[in-house]
This record gives sequence, structure tokens and C-alpha cells, in this order.
Amino acid sequence: MGQAHAMVSQVRAFDHAILPVESIERARARHEALGFTVAPDARHPFGTENCCVFFGDGTYLEPLGIHQRETCEATALKGNQFTLRDQTHRFRNSENGFSSIAMKSDDADADHTAFRKDGISAGRKLSFSRPYKTPDGETERARFKLAFAADLRAPDFFGFTVERVSMPNAAAGALATHANGVTGIREIILSEPNPTDFQYFLQAFAGQRETEAHSFGMELKTDNVLINVMTPEGLRAYFGVEPSGSGRGLRLEGIVFETDEALDLRAQGEYRIADRAPGQGAFYAFTGT
Repeated sequence: MGQAHAMVSQVRAFDHAILPVESIERARARHEALGFTVAPDARHPFGTENCCVFFGDGTYLEPLGIHQRETCEATALKGNQFTLRDQTHRFRNSENGFSSIAMKSDDADADHTAFRKDGISAGRKLSFSRPYKTPDGETERARFKLAFAADLRAPDFFGFTVERVSMPNAAAGALATHANGVTGIREIILSEPNPTDFQYFLQAFAGQRETEAHSFGMELKTDNVLINVMTPEGLRAYFGVEPSGSGRGLRLEGIVFETDEALDLRAQGEYRIADRAPGQGAFYAFTGT
């Protein structure tokens, strides 16, 4: 796959997390119960829909539902990597999970070329637009270009970069203010029995040559968020959770948030943990700055 010869150009910044859910209504209720402000529902032209949670640091969560299953299936058959991999993840795992992470991009075309050169391209690019409703009720049009990356050894994980050709500033104002005090995302937690087997893939995807080994795995620093790949033992020791599946391959497990609030959740070391639940396919860990 050419991963051992990956050429890293620049460190990318984390953008958002994709959380497949059975129902965005349930996802909205779950996140609001945890103290998050949830944006108005939005629909994609390829059959999916979301209700995002935006943060002041420019990152966000994307609970992703199915609006029109027939459209999702039809576009997947035509090679739309977003719907194809979402359908695959739901089939292999469940309707509630954590399937993908996106990195920020100024040039998705260049990312696609780099992913192909590094042997991690997950298929053709995707360009699309969709209506976007602002908090004051106005409708604007958002336009995006995506470039996809994946490793065949990890069928339950894929990544992509997202170039915002045009997009309202959702991270500003009321949508980025949360009752639970969360200001942003600190870490993305993955699992794999032998994390370093995926070192070259993650280096190429994140644009980061440097990795740091620790007792339970390895870390890569993106431009804004830490990607932490832990063994199952590490998940249990740090967060008190079990891996979302068994066997080999990268799996997205949890998200660590920054907050100064003392939340009434399960305590685990320095963290307060919201365990996986319907509408929330990842575990959430809250910690102070």
C-alpha cells in the first residue's frame, strides 16, 4: 500500500467527528441532556442528515442520520465514498457508532493527490452543496469538497479532509455556547491491540511525522487536537470503557472535551465520563483545561 514511504507535507488540523445514529431526534435529545447546544437539522443531497454540535475552537460533532435510505444506497452504489462507508459502518457495527474523523483542508484536490501517492486513498473525491439554516432562521448555501483516506486493514474506520468552498461561520455565537461549559475538543481516542501497526497510515492522514509512544499505545499531535490510539487495556485504565468491537483494526472510541464545569457524571481519574448511549455512539470524557 506504500504506507512505509508516506511523504508528509504539513500537519493538518482536526475538523469534526462523524457519529452515525439511528435517529437525529434521539441524538439531539441525548446531546441536549448532556448540556450541549445542538444546531438545526440539515440534510445532504445524498440522503443523509445531521444535527451538529459546534465549538468555539472551530471543531464540531456531526451526529449523522439517514433521511432517505434509497438515496443513500443509490449514491453508494455509484461510488459516493461518504454514503458507501457510512452504510458499511452501520452494517458491520450498529446504527449508533463513531465511524470517521475529518481534517481541515484548504485544497481537497491536493489532499486527494497526496493520499493516492501515499497509498491511502479511499476512492474518488466528493463535491456537494446543501442549504444551511442559521440560528436566526436565514437560509444560506454551504459548499464542500472532500478527499478520503482509509486502510483496508481497518474496515471500521475512515478519514477525510474537508475543504469549505463556502460555509457560514457556525462556530460563532450562540451555537458554540454550551450549558456544560465545553469549549472544544482535546483528544480523539481510538483503539487497536497493536497501535503502531497503523503508524504510517495515521502519519500520512494527519500530515504528522512525529508520534509519541506511551504505556498503552501512541499519540499524534494534529495542529489542534491529539489523536490517541490505545490498546484495550488503555481504554479500561484511563476511561473505564471496553472497546466497541473485538479483533484487529482501528476503531474510533471516544472524544475528550475541554470544560471548566464540574459535571455530574461517572468519575474516572481526571475525567467525567458519559458512556455510550442511543444517540451518542462514542464515549465522551470531560476534563478541565
